[in-house]
Amino acid sequence: MTATGAQPPTFDPALAALMPSASASTAPRQRRRRPFLVIGASVVGLLLVLGVVGPFFVAGPAEIVGAAFQPPSAAHLFGTDSFGRDIFARSVHAIKLDLALGVSVALLAMVIGSAVGVISGYIGGVVDDVVMRLVDILMAFPGFILAMILLVSIGDSIPNLAVALAIAQIAPFVRLVRAKALSERELEYVTASRVSGAGWLRVAFRHVLPNSIRPAAVQLTLVCGYSILNVAGLAYLGVGIHPPTAEWGVMVAEGATNMLTGQWWTAFFPGLMIAITVMALHFIGDDLAGDRA
Repeated sequence: MTATGAQPPTFDPALAALMPSASASTAPRQRRRRPFLVIGASVVGLLLVLGVVGPFFVAGPAEIVGAAFQPPSAAHLFGTDSFGRDIFARSVHAIKLDLALGVSVALLAMVIGSAVGVISGYIGGVVDDVVMRLVDILMAFPGFILAMILLVSIGDSIPNLAVALAIAQIAPFVRLVRAKALSERELEYVTASRVSGAGWLRVAFRHVLPNSIRPAAVQLTLVCGYSILNVAGLAYLGVGIHPPTAEWGVMVAEGATNMLTGQWWTAFFPGLMIAITVMALHFIGDDLAGDRA
């Protein structure tokens, strides 16, 4: 005699297909929980607004507003420097220059690096070997040192500064786009384009590049942060941007010696602006890189 009891529930595929899976139900929540992306985007957005609107509401970058070395106060949020210029006003005026340089360097490096990377990855063979060896040579030099050498060689000016920094940052974009292009060129849509009679240049840039550009777009925000840091570092060494231009690195260089005599704010607040901006851009880049993975 068999024992009668509760039977285990049977599995119904039809009902299971209608029920949302755990991963599907948690995916929207995971997408919403991106605090670093929100923080980074908010800070960058605030800086952009402050850089565009702020100059209309603060003193000029070279205007003397009071006595020298006034500490931070309600009248001068960041204090004044050795000339009596308002450090907050100069920091606000510097936002436009530093962000413009950071974005232009990153865009220029991405455009050149992506073009070289897709050609190298799509053609392959000897072309790929030569390009990769050149990239290895570029990566053998620290980007900061390479940019300084190039800038001294081609001339010390702001446009040349952007070009030198862009050349120093090309290698990561070449590697990222090349790696993606190597896999894209084997797909059916590329074969179909070649069979239809399209030339290699058209196939590479019209079809392969748009599908290989996303890793480079993620790298763009990181390179933008590195570029701002390098601009400030070169300015601190007296290369690229020079006083009395309102630029964070220049302001740190001008105020560094004052810290020894107790006027810490002259270098601290411009340095803080650099740190906040680079941190926000890296928050965005790291989050997007994790999303890509």
